[in-house]
Amino acid sequence: MIEVVNPATEEVIGSVPAGTPADVDTAVAAALAAFPAWSQTSVDERLKVVHAIADGLEARADELATTMSREMGTPLTFAQKVQVPNPIAIARGVAAVLEQGYFDGEEIGNSLVLREPIGVVGAITPWNFPLQQMVAKVVPALAAGNTVVLKPSELAPFTANLLGEVISSVVPDGVFSLVHGTGPVVGEALAAHPDVDMVSFTGSTRAGRRVSELASATVKRVALELGGKSACIVLDDADLGRAVKIAVANSFMNNGQACSAWTRLLVPAAQHDEALALAAAAAAKYTSADPAEATTRVGPAVSAAQRDRVVGYIRRGVEEGAVLAQGGPDAPLPQGFYVTPTVFGGVTADMTIAQEEIFGPVLSVMPYADEDDAVRIANSTIYGLAGGVFSADTDRAMRVARRLRTGQVDINGGAFNTSAPFGGYRQSGNGREFGRFGLDEFCEVKSIQR
Repeated sequence: MIEVVNPATEEVIGSVPAGTPADVDTAVAAALAAFPAWSQTSVDERLKVVHAIADGLEARADELATTMSREMGTPLTFAQKVQVPNPIAIARGVAAVLEQGYFDGEEIGNSLVLREPIGVVGAITPWNFPLQQMVAKVVPALAAGNTVVLKPSELAPFTANLLGEVISSVVPDGVFSLVHGTGPVVGEALAAHPDVDMVSFTGSTRAGRRVSELASATVKRVALELGGKSACIVLDDADLGRAVKIAVANSFMNNGQACSAWTRLLVPAAQHDEALALAAAAAAKYTSADPAEATTRVGPAVSAAQRDRVVGYIRRGVEEGAVLAQGGPDAPLPQGFYVTPTVFGGVTADMTIAQEEIFGPVLSVMPYADEDDAVRIANSTIYGLAGGVFSADTDRAMRVARRLRTGQVDINGGAFNTSAPFGGYRQSGNGREFGRFGLDEFCEVKSIQR
């Protein structure tokens, strides 16, 4: 068994089975057997299933939010406002695409172009947005007529159990299976399995490389949503106070454990000190507290190992000469895996904290010389997942956004869109999730000439 720990209290709150490669074999065999019948169901039948999953999640929203908060430390209010509603919206978005005739086929000359299911899909999901990432893979995969074997994170397995109960109640046996376990055991067995036709993975870039290596032996399709080191560029004509406040909130959301977080705040050199003071003042209001409390804005890291990793990066920032303006490596509370929300200033592009994904509440404020320099710095990492641009001139902001080598850019704090494609450039991965683009990942394309 694998014990599950509440990161706010350090108490064991339950356990799940430590799956084995034999368990993966059993689940994949069931998925393979169920595929012929499921793949031939009508779009209307699968549409009803998607709506039923969304309805089931909606009915258990409070339970899902509480479970996520207990097992991975996300503030309960954030779970209620984001961690649960977003996945429901993603599922509804998939249903909308089906209703718009996604599977009707397309006429190109004398060819009929059809979208068909790939086969057995292996889904490997993370702990930071557990329900969202599971829904973003499993729902479109099922909607396309695939069968699915899910390996959720062992750090947030109870959320997966709840989703599994909802899905299993509305699909035939074998169409969906859940196998708990660790990445090196269950995840690798799933990625390498010869009867798995596609693997969709969300997690670290290092683990994503391993998934790709294992999957290459059978030339299966691979979709990867990996790390990020996103930059928020504040142009010299922007409302600096508003931009900094939004950037700090973005960087610290979900306890700083978000792959798309703007962890680098790029400001004109002449405004650096003012921006740093504003960021430090904003960060000081993010007081570490029990995630179960309604007023909590930042909770603990998911585990002791993750806490130690983040604290190590904070120490590295100090060692490399960054200005520690708020927070630091000291624990804010005597119990729980908490990290003090931290802001660095004077950060340069060659520093470790400006290049590597920290995955904690740590913001780097970085000065730039001019617009070209800002774009250069923003594009100077191996990642390309998200970003932001603030300007009083929307057209100018759009021009800068187009120059960023990243999969998503928010202009002046544009709202998150659960139907727009989500994914990254370069070592942030390949493929896209959500809406029509998310369905594309789980379909083969066939041309029939007449």
